[in-house]
Amino acid sequence: MAEAKPKILIIEDDLDVAEMLNAYFRVQGYEVFTVNWGEDGVRSAQTVHPDLVILDIRLPDIDGYEVARRLRSDRRTADIPIIFLTEKRERADRLQGLELGADDYITKPFDVQELRLRVRNALKRMSQGSLTNPVSGLPEGALVDERLNDAMKINASGLLLVSLENMDAFREAYGFVASDDVLRAVSVMITNTLRELSNPDDFLGHLSPTEFVLVVPQPNLSPLQERLRTRLEQSLDYFYPIKDREQAAKRKDRLAVKIAEIDLTSVQFASLDQLKTEFLRQKR
Repeated sequence: MAEAKPKILIIEDDLDVAEMLNAYFRVQGYEVFTVNWGEDGVRSAQTVHPDLVILDIRLPDIDGYEVARRLRSDRRTADIPIIFLTEKRERADRLQGLELGADDYITKPFDVQELRLRVRNALKRMSQGSLTNPVSGLPEGALVDERLNDAMKINASGLLLVSLENMDAFREAYGFVASDDVLRAVSVMITNTLRELSNPDDFLGHLSPTEFVLVVPQPNLSPLQERLRTRLEQSLDYFYPIKDREQAAKRKDRLAVKIAEIDLTSVQFASLDQLKTEFLRQKR
């Protein structure tokens, strides 16, 4: 019996773009459905039950944000991965989409190969139950939440949040594949540094695609932070092509690292959300 093809629903009012994506993803082995209006997109998602939705923000009736809001509020469609397809590049626009539960976004004009990789990764995350990051292979989602909850109960650990800043700007300049290479390389550097201060209970995972969280014995917290900061900051310039490195060093949106530290032996949190909020506060 032939394996069922993954189903993609494309909600796009530009007929040329919709037709191109339809033809492209069919050739890639997907079952594709296309609609041109937001209301039709909501209805189609409820009847077709796609494995993934590619959603334009600018639509003739309701916008993509409203479509995403309705999909996330309906139990039949709440878990379908959504990739926003948009001409909007402002950070606030992207954040609005992510806050509504979108899994990814790509800005026009886009590289269809890049979109294909994003679709593949989103479907892979769903098939794995969001337990490992498809780029780094490190734990994410429920596995990370479980480990952080355990650390909060024991109150004997230290936590580090290593955040890669300005990855959006890097991705827009050099593409999806190059940004994945950065994440993989950084994950390897963090893993190797962690091994130097190895402890059986050490843990490394993703708090978000560009944020790594480490759980280590409290005495190792400061030495680990110092080593990580030094190694990562020395390495970031090398991710840029040689011809761009001098200019990249002067840019405000160049790749950077922020590290936040929490000592659970001296600070207690009532919930995991409170802990994550503290990480976000330290990053600012």
